[in-house]
Amino acid sequence: MEKREVYDAQINESLSILLESLEDHDTIKAYKRIEKKIDKHDGLKEMVEQIKQLQKEAVKFAHYDKPNAEKEVLRQADELQEAFDHHPLVLEYRECLVEANDLLHHLTSLLQSQVNESLEKLLNEKE
Repeated sequence: MEKREVYDAQINESLSILLESLEDHDTIKAYKRIEKKIDKHDGLKEMVEQIKQLQKEAVKFAHYDKPNAEKEVLRQADELQEAFDHHPLVLEYRECLVEANDLLHHLTSLLQSQVNESLEKLLNEKE
């Protein structure tokens, strides 16, 4: 077996362990839990569809040069967007998303740092 294949196997094993650990992390669990709640929330889905529909109508009204109608549907879309943005599930989702993103960013930085240190060590040993 080549040295590279051994390293690849070790890397894949370490990656699997890392991914399992991430899945078990409270931050990731919280994110996935709230994501499922949002996916199953019919009211939020309906709001998103209404916003999209109103935005399409606004584009049509703009195309046919009906500024008052365009203005009114944009106002309605903005109201719905505001309600969506302040919905408790959406607020919780965004908070969990930020926390999960911070965790992944921290993990990525640690990995990058450790890989760089290992590479520097190898390069210094060869000199």
